[in-house]
Amino acid sequence: MSASVSPLPTAQPHPHAPARDPAFAARVFWLSLALVLLWPLAVATEFRLWVLWAPENRKVTADFLASFWPLVHNAEFMQMVVRETWRTVAMATAGVTLALVLALPLSFLATRVLSLSALSGHMDRLPAVLRWCVRGTLIVLRSIPELIWALVFVRVVGLGPTAGVLAIALTYGGMLGKVYAEILESGESHATQTLMRNGSGRLQAFVYALLPSHAAELASYTVYRWECAIRSSVVLGFVGAGGLGQQLDNSMKMFNGGEVATLLLVFIALVALADRVSAWLRKALA
Repeated sequence: MSASVSPLPTAQPHPHAPARDPAFAARVFWLSLALVLLWPLAVATEFRLWVLWAPENRKVTADFLASFWPLVHNAEFMQMVVRETWRTVAMATAGVTLALVLALPLSFLATRVLSLSALSGHMDRLPAVLRWCVRGTLIVLRSIPELIWALVFVRVVGLGPTAGVLAIALTYGGMLGKVYAEILESGESHATQTLMRNGSGRLQAFVYALLPSHAAELASYTVYRWECAIRSSVVLGFVGAGGLGQQLDNSMKMFNGGEVATLLLVFIALVALADRVSAWLRKALA
């Protein structure tokens, strides 16, 4: 005799459930406000998306994309690509390394959690002034785009990767120092303050309490900035800083779409490699 299966109970609506979303009016208000605020910005930037679908513009876009095929992959060109790829990675790596040398001590000085005078709740005047001066330095460094730094250094050291390395080092030093300080201040600081209250130095508190809890986040952001430095080399190459960016500029000036497409694929591969390195570091530090 087969066992009878009782039907599943159907869900009954709650007797006091509202007829519509109670936050509907608030969402409509904020969406309308956002549109009102964004409309003048679109007008000021002359943003007209429909221009992309104009017949003449569609033809120009199609011709440009069609020039990407076939890809250029002859032996001489690929040897140059390998050489300039290595130069681009070296430029980004050296620039980020110098940026770390600049950012680490500045972020150490800018982090309030590591201030001994702030343990009482109120930082002394001299450390507070020093901290604001350091933060002001970080603002200046990251406010000037790496393209401007590259133009300056090209005049000083001449054309080549050295100008790109120095440009990346200064701009990214400001970015890394600012974000490092914010990451270190955003987490739990009880262990750090306990060590310093019991006679530990700031460096010891940083190494044994603050750094271990933020190592994965700091490493992930550093690799992300390394990835950004590789992309920045495209722009820096346009002002003579060397690397794949300069070769991309030359290919675009010669209207050689096949070379441009090959170089863009190499950039995509480099960014994918940086993404995998970031994932590996996060897993290793977890």
